[in-house]
Amino acid sequence: MGLWAALELKQRKPSLHITIVERNTSPLGASTRNAGFVCFGSPTELLHDATATGADSMLQVVEMRYKGIEKIRANFAAEAIGFEPCGGYECINRNYTGWHELNDKIDWLNGLLKTIAGRERIFHRADAKLPQQGLRGFDALVENIAEASLHSGKLVQLLTRKVKLLGVNILYGLSVNEWVKENGLVTVTTNEQQKLLAHQVLFCTNAFTSQLLPELNIVPARGQVIVTSPINGLSLHGTFHFDEGFYYWRNLGNRILLGGARNMAFEEERTTDLSGSEKIKNALIHFLQQHLDPAYQYTIEHHWSGIMAFTEDKKPFVDKVSDGIFASVACNGIGVALTPIIAEQAAGMLLDHF
Repeated sequence: MGLWAALELKQRKPSLHITIVERNTSPLGASTRNAGFVCFGSPTELLHDATATGADSMLQVVEMRYKGIEKIRANFAAEAIGFEPCGGYECINRNYTGWHELNDKIDWLNGLLKTIAGRERIFHRADAKLPQQGLRGFDALVENIAEASLHSGKLVQLLTRKVKLLGVNILYGLSVNEWVKENGLVTVTTNEQQKLLAHQVLFCTNAFTSQLLPELNIVPARGQVIVTSPINGLSLHGTFHFDEGFYYWRNLGNRILLGGARNMAFEEERTTDLSGSEKIKNALIHFLQQHLDPAYQYTIEHHWSGIMAFTEDKKPFVDKVSDGIFASVACNGIGVALTPIIAEQAAGMLLDHF
């Protein structure tokens, strides 16, 4: 978020002096610890959001996600960021509450998304592909022709290089302890007791926002991921979702990356602790055993966590907090696609108050 916002500000007003303060040696919260999905929402997730927040609100967020994907593609060559337009899928079972209306609901979503994506049918049933993908234990497969995957680390590296070439300064390994407004300036104090002065400060601290701006009520949510060893003969290819997006997996070459299961321990996963838990790790392992072709042989080689941030209405928070203080946080689990577009809003907001 900080990199995209800095890029947008510099492109609009090159004379600005911009410094990014990054508390780690490289971004770790969710920026590089996500699953590498370039997605705008699975059918059951979008249907849930339409019911919970209204169809118009759901569509506003989906449009931002879709435009964000397009902006990533416009700024970076596919090979440079490992962008693969592999398509996305959602696996669905008969116990889904909307099972009997599933085809009608897919048609309804396609009609709504047509104005955003310019395509007649984003979603379509592809049940026959389940065995082809080496999956079992699902009753339906809905394909999304517009989703993709990418290498999150490469994207961050290229964004960093891009903003540095524009003159943006980045300070690594510094945490912000406090900030105060004095004489029309904002003084930011770091853990090293360094003081930085600014006319404006934009917090892009996502799930860690509550430590500095607790009044915003941004809820952290840990997302855990496991990665298998290489699997001989793996046929799985693409990005996959299940259960309103609470489970998500894709192939990494001939490995499988699987994340999620947060919905089995909501309270425990509302944390900024990156260490992960055996409970969720074991749930993910069980999910693989349950739904992957048993002929595949593999071990679990990697386990990591990334920290997301959520709002009650599932819309990102982009607003002025007080004079000279702004925040652009909470991508609600879809930060890869959302941040390029949220950055436009954030940049416009800061320049309007400059």
